[in-house]
Amino acid sequence: MNRRFLLKHGALVAAGSFLPVWTRRALAQETGGSKVLVFLFLRGALDGLHAVPPVDEPRLYALRPQLARREDMADLGVPGFALHRSMESLLPFWRDGSLAIVHAIGSPDPTRSHFDAQDFLELGTPGVKGTPDGWLARSLAEIRNPSLVEAVAVSQRLPRSLQGARGALAFSSLDQLRLHALAGAPAGKKGRIEAQAAFDAMYGLHSDEPVAASGKEAFAALQLLEGKLEGGLEGPAPDYPKAPLSQPLRQLARLIKADVGLRIGCLDAGGWDTHAAQPARLESGLRRLAESLAAFQRDLGRRASDVMLIAATEFGRTVRQNGANGTDHGHASIAFVLGGGVRGGRIHGTWPGLQENRLYEGRDLAVTTDLRSLLAAAAKAQLGVRDVRRVFPGFDGAPLPGLV
Repeated sequence: MNRRFLLKHGALVAAGSFLPVWTRRALAQETGGSKVLVFLFLRGALDGLHAVPPVDEPRLYALRPQLARREDMADLGVPGFALHRSMESLLPFWRDGSLAIVHAIGSPDPTRSHFDAQDFLELGTPGVKGTPDGWLARSLAEIRNPSLVEAVAVSQRLPRSLQGARGALAFSSLDQLRLHALAGAPAGKKGRIEAQAAFDAMYGLHSDEPVAASGKEAFAALQLLEGKLEGGLEGPAPDYPKAPLSQPLRQLARLIKADVGLRIGCLDAGGWDTHAAQPARLESGLRRLAESLAAFQRDLGRRASDVMLIAATEFGRTVRQNGANGTDHGHASIAFVLGGGVRGGRIHGTWPGLQENRLYEGRDLAVTTDLRSLLAAAAKAQLGVRDVRRVFPGFDGAPLPGLV
């Protein structure tokens, strides 16, 4: 229990920089019940025509004889569209009005490069890769009152959308979040108690020293965080499917329910680049996605109405199937919007049609809704952003009307 112990575990590494800011937020605020915006990036270009097919378009069946099968389409109760049957676990939310779909949505930039399109979406500046920060980081800057844990990405690294954000954290487990809080302290309550005991043994008789005061605040803040996270476990254990997205969603739900003041959450779900064998691959992928989102919504419980989740992709797929029973890189796709007071049970946006003269470059579903308009509407509703042009420089459109 000496200085070497403390240095080994990093309890004082950030005493002069990160910890004072973090602890002031932790100890000065008991923020709870804030609105939360969750962005789920469906990386790889999801085929929106497969997930939400326009059932009344004759050309859909002519151009996709193996992909567009009526037996795979579940009735949405709205004219012209269906939901792929593998996503039926989302139908209860569609029917109760907490799930909306935006069709023919995408970027105005014509690129079909995954890397460029993903960068443009995360930066919020289509066609401009030199933007220094992400659209979610700029959104966070519009929030006036910082909270304990404001923005997180449940991933190994911070996504570009959050780069430049004050205090944004990336973690793959809640134990890692605790490590962030003490810049390398032992994980869990036991580790915190051991580190605190070592700290008290060294500085307990010198409580007026700046390091001692900072350390006491840090441990008090970490104890507060642990208590809140334990509170997030209250209630019945959520029933998530066995899917890659389940664990990140489960941890994000726990953090939201802990009422630490979270405002932004980011997650990724890949596997949507279906150049071949698309029916089988999307059957599995869409089912796991829908079941995971349904479990997340149920897990949130009383907080569900405070949380808006947007699931979007970088671009869509070609209207015509290719020779490998798949699709290639296209233009417009879809976005799902779940919870958060959304006006659900409806398809938002303008449908462009699949006639030859209405396709983008004669091959793709045309973009009629700029993805930034959806993101701007969500940022206003959930984060209180007033000037969307500060968040999306160069955007001359308006937030998507009728979303909330």
